[in-house]
Amino acid sequence: MFTCCLGCCGDGGTGNIPLKEMPTVQLDTHHMGTDVVIVKSGRRICGTGCCLANAPLHQNKSYFELKIQSTGIWGIGVATQKVNLNQVPMGRDINSLVLRHDGSVYHNNEEKNRLPANSLPQEGDIVGITYDHVEMNLYLNGKNMHCPASGIRGTVFPVVYVDDSAILDCQFSDFYHSAPQGFEKILFEQQIF
Repeated sequence: MFTCCLGCCGDGGTGNIPLKEMPTVQLDTHHMGTDVVIVKSGRRICGTGCCLANAPLHQNKSYFELKIQSTGIWGIGVATQKVNLNQVPMGRDINSLVLRHDGSVYHNNEEKNRLPANSLPQEGDIVGITYDHVEMNLYLNGKNMHCPASGIRGTVFPVVYVDDSAILDCQFSDFYHSAPQGFEKILFEQQIF
């Protein structure tokens, strides 16, 4: 004689164990500057300051995007959790590597690269970022800008900052443009046990 001790038999249950829904990658209201405003389910940033996403870039090849809803002072890139989230622009220290609104890419207060003058992001444009734990690359409206930059070390997160009336919408999935070959949306690290 066998007896079910799981509580899923004999009560009309399906026998299936519900899985927890995977969290959504979004801007993290626990890791943002004091004058930052996050709306639209953790996708839109406005106000003044910086905000990290809620998931680190653990996988080998990550991709994410932003849409410039309103111009001003802004930036996008990667940063460690040690970055000063109230300091705009970013890229002034070893804790961030970012594309700034003027097309320059900064890390540790050094210009690492620059977008071509005729390719500066404008209102309505989509900026894509790839990161492979060595190099960050930039895409503008789906086109590779061949503007690599590197130098940041440690565990990094997607980061955005705004000032001077800039409004940015971040896309961590359901991209406007396909991720470049070999790159994919940010995945949460999964624990089996």
